Amino acid sequence: MKHVLVLCGGRSVEHEISFQSASSILRHLDRSSARLSLLGIARDGSTLSPVELRSRIDPESLEGIELPQTRHWAIWIQELRDPALIVFPVLHGPFGEDGTVQGVLEILDVPYVGAAVGGSAVGMNKIYCKAILDHAGLPVLPARFCSVSRWRRDPDGFLAEVEARLVYPVFVKPANLGSSVGVSRCVSSTGLGEAIERALTYDEWVLVERGIEAREIEVSVLGSFEARASVPGEIVPSDIFYSYEAKYLSGDSRLLIPAPLPEELADSIRGLALRVFSALHLEGMARIDFLLDKRTGEIWVNEPNTIPGFTQISMYPKLWEASGLSYTELLASLLDLAVERRARRSHLRVER
Repeated sequence: MKHVLVLCGGRSVEHEISFQSASSILRHLDRSSARLSLLGIARDGSTLSPVELRSRIDPESLEGIELPQTRHWAIWIQELRDPALIVFPVLHGPFGEDGTVQGVLEILDVPYVGAAVGGSAVGMNKIYCKAILDHAGLPVLPARFCSVSRWRRDPDGFLAEVEARLVYPVFVKPANLGSSVGVSRCVSSTGLGEAIERALTYDEWVLVERGIEAREIEVSVLGSFEARASVPGEIVPSDIFYSYEAKYLSGDSRLLIPAPLPEELADSIRGLALRVFSALHLEGMARIDFLLDKRTGEIWVNEPNTIPGFTQISMYPKLWEASGLSYTELLASLLDLAVERRARRSHLRVER
């Protein structure tokens, strides 16, 4: 019988969202075929106690779930030495979705759900991600980027570069973050410096990207070298863009599943999603987000999400349900993919 460990929380501003995703996953995992455990990572990197976890997770989701008491989640895995263990990291954002936790799990030689170290790191870094996708011939919006060091040294120079290379409106984003945290929309130079300062409170690199009036289209991808794509869905945000508030707080944003698109265009977007998945060396799961220009009809790759939301309102599982794969079947597929990758990579040579 499989032993599934769900890891949630994490050292990220997306910490609280992770508990929502974990609650939903625990409710939908097939308990008849797996032993289930749950560990939470606090904002300081320590491990949450069972009491703390119970205060953050929906009580119904915890029925029959083991909550180990441990000093550190990695030490617990190492000491457990359970050959049936599969880790399901539901750690959105830095220190969870960016290859850090995946690296620890690789060292411990434990199968885990989702992209490996390289794909996770690149998928989280908007600067590297854009460069790779552009090199692969995939459509990405023009952008400029800046380190906190350069910004402190020469803010006027970077502002001049942005205004010379881009047209308003622009979006200002932390380079390594998700859920639209720290993202600002600027329609003129007024407030641009302030938006950059805000983004740099979340990361040491900032991205300033050309903004367009667009429909927000998303596709869920599942698999490894031979991946498959779901039907596209559309986000109709309650805000001017799909901000953190519009995603998780207002409750007024709408999900259109499937997206109202001509069949040929929907197929084209699905094909692009698979190309993004392959170009970034992603595995297991990813939600690929696109922008469809309302004026020109052009399709642009916005970003991948290698640990997408799994809450009750999240697109990733909803798109698969609309594509004929239930939430429980989806989770089972992800666990199987984790085991298959570990088995595949076990044949690689580690000696000369």
